[in-house]
Amino acid sequence: MISEDTLYDCIIVGGGPAGLTAGLYCARAKMNTLLLEKGTIGGQIAITDLVENYPGFPEGISGKELSLRFKEQAERFGLKIQRKEVVKIEKVGKEILLHLRTGELLRSKTVILSVGASPRKLGVKGEEEFLNRGVSYCATCDGALFDGVPIAVIGGGDSACQESLFLTRFGSVVYLIHRRDQLRAQKHLQEKVLSHPKIKFLPNKVVEEIRGTDAVESLLLKDTQTGELSTLEVEGVFIFIGLEPSTGFLKGFVKMDDKGYVITDERMRTSVEGVFACGDCRSGATGQVAVAVGEGCIAAIEAEKYLQENF
Repeated sequence: MISEDTLYDCIIVGGGPAGLTAGLYCARAKMNTLLLEKGTIGGQIAITDLVENYPGFPEGISGKELSLRFKEQAERFGLKIQRKEVVKIEKVGKEILLHLRTGELLRSKTVILSVGASPRKLGVKGEEEFLNRGVSYCATCDGALFDGVPIAVIGGGDSACQESLFLTRFGSVVYLIHRRDQLRAQKHLQEKVLSHPKIKFLPNKVVEEIRGTDAVESLLLKDTQTGELSTLEVEGVFIFIGLEPSTGFLKGFVKMDDKGYVITDERMRTSVEGVFACGDCRSGATGQVAVAVGEGCIAAIEAEKYLQENF
């Protein structure tokens, strides 16, 4: 349970790897800590099929399992986790006030922002119309819905390649569509994708429109070099073209860069004293779990120092 009467030592906003790590360190330091997460614990990593580059798991580990382990470890030290959405934060004197979607008002001495990022949209006709009717941003959530039918994956980075490989379990064929002539993913992922018999790489192509009647039926593609238009028949479209920070509710509270990422120093301190940021919402974020974990650790240590010096 959360309490509007309590002045928390630290409230963490966001329950991805950065937030859960910050929660672990704060709880171990005997700080009265509350973590608020509006969606899925684990964030983007929770919907990742396989994490192969997190140290300690030589065979890889599913993103869902890794998220659960983070959560269980933090809770073992007393971290309190609640599913709540923060819609506004302000600082009054030395206290930081967090307004929740439910109308509740929480008070804290420090705040750690680990709100992460959400999938970037293509912004083409048909994308919104066919959301959950063929258009998806989560292969592990929706891949099984497209068993035995052609699937398109849009993107050329690590996520697009990883999810293309995962979707070969279901699709009759997986078309990997990228606007450039070469993929941007790590070399070992590129090799896996380009050698897979069920994946067809379509370079120098962009989606102009997602078409269908009741559900997705085809894509209108444009060649980036010749301008030629073509139609590709698919029933599933999975979009992995990067992430956008989930920081809209923070505008006017902390300084952000021109893309909406929170600006911090090397100690994860934001422009507001007592407020720290880490993980994928921070300017300079790498999108790597190992980095997010390290930043969450730093943010927690700095929050503890701030408490000692100011309260």
